[in-house]
Amino acid sequence: MSPRAGTAGPHTLAFVESPVQLLNVLEWAHAHALQGPGAGPPFAATDAGPAGTTGARLTLVVLSPNDPMTRGQLRRMAELARDEGHEVRWEEARGGTGAPFRTIGGLAPLLRAARRIVLGDPFSRYVQLLLTITRAPDVVVVDDGTATMEFVSQLARGERLVRWHRKGGRPGPRDLIFAPVSSKARKRLTPTAGRRVEVFSSMPIDETPDGVTVTANAFTWTRARFGPPRITKGADLVGTSLVETGVVDADRYLEAVRSLATIHGAARYFAHRRESTEKLHTLATETGLEIVRPDLPLELIARRGPIGRTILSFPSTVVHTLPLALAGTGVRVAVCDIDPSWLTENASPRAQGFLSGVTGTARDVHRLSSVASI
Repeated sequence: MSPRAGTAGPHTLAFVESPVQLLNVLEWAHAHALQGPGAGPPFAATDAGPAGTTGARLTLVVLSPNDPMTRGQLRRMAELARDEGHEVRWEEARGGTGAPFRTIGGLAPLLRAARRIVLGDPFSRYVQLLLTITRAPDVVVVDDGTATMEFVSQLARGERLVRWHRKGGRPGPRDLIFAPVSSKARKRLTPTAGRRVEVFSSMPIDETPDGVTVTANAFTWTRARFGPPRITKGADLVGTSLVETGVVDADRYLEAVRSLATIHGAARYFAHRRESTEKLHTLATETGLEIVRPDLPLELIARRGPIGRTILSFPSTVVHTLPLALAGTGVRVAVCDIDPSWLTENASPRAQGFLSGVTGTARDVHRLSSVASI
């Protein structure tokens, strides 16, 4: 949906590339009382809340990926955003070699006019390129899962922005070519006298960069909009894309899933949107688990129900978000550590420590020992 002709540019412009990012923009907008033009009373002209202007027009720009599962979830989330009264602009940002130029050219006027930029993935080269165009005095980073923890730590230490599972490797040719853009984007994400930076997160943040405002995401919109869920007696298992990112060995992962399902009586496996079809077919054949491909982020699926009384997970974002989304329901979230022997030889030297940190900092979860010896 494109902006209506004759209307002023949005005060707040949000860029999302995944369903979870879009969910967290909705949570941020709800927490700061931003409404769309079709929701509730007219916009107020006053400021309120830690993020600045309340009620200013929010336009969500979806930089659509090519992955069919991600696109499907994004379309469902876009429907929810429109239901909340927000404007959604869908960009086929990766639809051929000319798509990035058309997308950036079409967004440039909005970027220059916006007073606030909201983004979900500061590591994204696409987003970093867009950041070099804007002069918005307010920048907000919402959760893109556990990567937010690494982003804040790198910003606090003055390091270049590198995803945790790639850290430790040498920069490739594309990294070197893109380095000036990444460096400029990093400056846009650093607070100055004329620029406010907010991080809206449900993740534990130990190192807060000077001048950055951290606001807690308690999933109040999710809990108000969905549920409470019907709870079943059994257990459900949450999948991870650690195999697809080259961190965990595929055979070891299969063994771990089989062991967890047997020990805890799990019947369903909620697949991560990035898990390959071949891997999921193998899991179904070898474990007997029912493979579920969610059409929404798991926080909404679980809140909508039905959901098992116990949710089993490996170290991932959901060990932090599900206890918040399911607060007061009696559902137990249990996390299984990644045994060092599961890691591939190509895994980043940072991987084990980062994954242990994800588990160790999770609140309101039951910690399971590794199943490597089973």
